[in-house]
Amino acid sequence: MNIIKQHRIVRGMVSYALLWPVGNIVEQTLVERKSFSTIDWMRCLKFGLFGGFFVGPTLYLWMRLAGVMWPKIDVKSSLCKAVTEQVSYDPMLITTFLFGMSIFEGKSYEDSRAEVRAKFLETYRVGMVFWPIVQTVNFTFIPAKNQVIFTSFFSMLWSAFLAYMKHLQQETSHEDHMLEIHLFSY
Repeated sequence: MNIIKQHRIVRGMVSYALLWPVGNIVEQTLVERKSFSTIDWMRCLKFGLFGGFFVGPTLYLWMRLAGVMWPKIDVKSSLCKAVTEQVSYDPMLITTFLFGMSIFEGKSYEDSRAEVRAKFLETYRVGMVFWPIVQTVNFTFIPAKNQVIFTSFFSMLWSAFLAYMKHLQQETSHEDHMLEIHLFSY
């Protein structure tokens, strides 16, 4: 337990390994209307692996880099960090998530690419509203040592949304997607 307290990267990895499956459980129970006994636990495991071994470390490194690039703790610097994250880190995360989870599901390279093309833009649009608000608060008011932990709670909510987007059928029309996204955001 001492290693978790001493090493922020490990603390972030553990947080994301636990919270991303929770986000997936939230999506499966609220959106897919699954009971606890019918939850896809293998999908939860995949979310935990992705959260723990990809999101946790990459977000930790991004937070460190952002702190070096904008060391001041004020609203202007926080907005710069949030905007930079939105145009650099988030597209990479969304692409890696959609592609990686498709590969985890046994889809081909081409099918995985097609899923990224079909779902990236709508997912990114929602992130453009969600993450700048979260990260501006995070970078302005949360001490650096707790920023990854603070973000992990909102990342759990984001993982529920990503699970929702991941499991939408690609045949659904754009209008249906937007209605579902709007309803899911409440």
